[in-house]
Amino acid sequence: MKKIIICLIAFCWVSTQLITAQSPQKNITLEDIWKNGTFYPKTLTEVIPSSKGDYYFTFEDGIMINKNDFKTGKMLETIVRMSELIPEGDTKAIAIDDFWFSKDESKLLISTENQSIYRHSKISKYYVCDLKTKKLSLIAKGERCRDAMLSPDATKVTYEKDNNMYVEDLGTHLATQITTDGKWNYIINGSADWVYEEEFDLLHAFSWSPDGKYIAFYRFDETKVKEYEMAKYSGLYPEEFKYKYPKAGEENSVVQVYVYDVAANKKQMVDVGSVTDQYLPKMMWTAQPNKLCVYRMNRLQNKLELLLADAANGSTKIIYSEENKWYVDLNEYLQFTSDAKSFFICSEKDGYNHIYHYDLSGKLINQVTSGNWNVTEISGIDDKAGKIYFISTEESPLNRDIYSIRFDGSQKERVFKENGQHAVTFSNSFNYCIHSYSNAGLPKQFALMNLSNGKLIKTLEDNKQLQQTIKEYNFSRKEFFTFNTTENISLHAWMIKPVDFDSTKKYPVLMYVYGGPGSQTVENRWEVSDFAWFQLLAQKGYIVVSVDNRGTGFRSEEFKKCTYQQLGKYETIDQIEAAKYLGSLKYIDKNRIGMFGWSYGGYMSALCMTEGADYFKAGIAVAPVSNWRYYDDIYTERFMRTPQENPKGYDDNSPVSSVKKLKGKLLIIHGSADDNVHLQNSMELIKALIKENKQFDMFIYPDKNHSILGAGTRLNLYVKMTNFILNNL
Repeated sequence: MKKIIICLIAFCWVSTQLITAQSPQKNITLEDIWKNGTFYPKTLTEVIPSSKGDYYFTFEDGIMINKNDFKTGKMLETIVRMSELIPEGDTKAIAIDDFWFSKDESKLLISTENQSIYRHSKISKYYVCDLKTKKLSLIAKGERCRDAMLSPDATKVTYEKDNNMYVEDLGTHLATQITTDGKWNYIINGSADWVYEEEFDLLHAFSWSPDGKYIAFYRFDETKVKEYEMAKYSGLYPEEFKYKYPKAGEENSVVQVYVYDVAANKKQMVDVGSVTDQYLPKMMWTAQPNKLCVYRMNRLQNKLELLLADAANGSTKIIYSEENKWYVDLNEYLQFTSDAKSFFICSEKDGYNHIYHYDLSGKLINQVTSGNWNVTEISGIDDKAGKIYFISTEESPLNRDIYSIRFDGSQKERVFKENGQHAVTFSNSFNYCIHSYSNAGLPKQFALMNLSNGKLIKTLEDNKQLQQTIKEYNFSRKEFFTFNTTENISLHAWMIKPVDFDSTKKYPVLMYVYGGPGSQTVENRWEVSDFAWFQLLAQKGYIVVSVDNRGTGFRSEEFKKCTYQQLGKYETIDQIEAAKYLGSLKYIDKNRIGMFGWSYGGYMSALCMTEGADYFKAGIAVAPVSNWRYYDDIYTERFMRTPQENPKGYDDNSPVSSVKKLKGKLLIIHGSADDNVHLQNSMELIKALIKENKQFDMFIYPDKNHSILGAGTRLNLYVKMTNFILNNL
């Protein structure tokens, strides 16, 4: 059963109706934001729809798992209490890090004592709990393994351990080793290498067939991939950590897909063609138990094919093919119908992302949606009703609205009328749903809805207490606006002003940027990050602005892909144009405009401080890319091709090439154990700055990865950045 996680780690703000200039205002502190959790919301941490009826499961306060009725919202029973999860011979209950129900919901697979590998992957100890007896069974003899998964009939579990695949019988606990050639930094069976995990979100590199007869899994041969090594400062002598990281233009893993016949104890390689320098980013079983669908892309990522594989012999046929003059933007939205006769897929082939319906022979049945707007998600397919639920930008690129539509493209209806951003989790029958909603003036709300009549059944969470808290701190409202550049490009933006804003005064501005391909910071939603910090800066007299430059998403394909082979060029031009526009406003001090960005945003901040030196007084670049030559090949080559093919595209738009233009104050921040954007990027930028005798500030976080989290690090980071802004902008 797929587990749907609705997770809010956001900072929020109250609707404009609750904001009054007359209200007494509390001052926001960094401790409020990063230590005390003053602006953290209440949330639904786990919502798992039942596959057996109109029920859903929730994980209540980390204490118990409850079964709830979709029809009424009432709790029907407690499935298990955490205090009951005591291993045999022990007296202490295990701590749950994650859990999954078996298909028949009679068993629970539990992970505990997680240890991180990279940003997303981890190894864990696993238990299976029989929900009738509450008895726990330890998996893999208690050794940590990765990505355990129950079989459809809940009699077996498969997992990856030490780069090899195993299947274990839950009755006898005898484990069969499916592969034997696994070796760290050489061969991986059943898990992804670093770059597939990071760029293709391949976190589960194996899956059971619907009938439990087969296990499909990936094999990565990363022998020829070069190692990246970094020091970890945790002992008397630093520990050197080495892992395989393919940079732009370098060799990749050779990837294969196998199907293992559980009863016969035999594995069969799937025919993915003779080319090895290619990508197999996804695979999924169809409703036919012996038919596996494998995605195949060329290395340039401008051609996508779907291969339908026969599990018995590994033979394949192409059922879908798409080519693009720029690149094919891979998405998750492939779904097969329950009768296994057709599938739905999203594509940008007409200039916007839309849903297409194909039969299994590869023949187009029809284009389901169309228009100058994008489908951003297929939320659910109701086979019985012949209806698709999807989320789109039809009302505005800033919004996410839920629609339903018939398979033939008729009877399109907007399900919820409020402007903002919506998401939905459906019951098994599609008669009910849990609806989440927010807009730029309203924290996220969760409600149980009857879809047949559109009526509210029960409000599950409205964050009223948080709304009151933010009223006390008198958060400023966010104002959306658009402006045209000198090239007549219309850009979307938002602005946060001090609550006591006076249009006759001049204010300094901090511009927040990400700006990468397909991204978006200008959205009509409850903000996900940094929002409370922006409010703190507004209280201190700053205006905060964010602009979505060319290359960002949710507008036309051409707007997004015009940065192809020259990342950074048009994005920087647009951010400089934004600074010029802001500087023309009578209430903004054009000599006090700064920029802050992280990751791609750090790259943009460094570029704007150099290429736009006349317009930016100060900038903060957190974990910046300094040259795309140093970043991984899947992400970089998708937009840039290889350095061998496009050397000018790489070097001309690198801040390293333009450091001599720097005039303002630059703060560079990086985690020393960043396995994503390596510290090497900042070091190369620093070397160039030193060569040009440019002064700068630098802050390193030992043993911290790309997220720079843990042990009070975020509070320390934001104290540093806040002081830098106050002293230099």
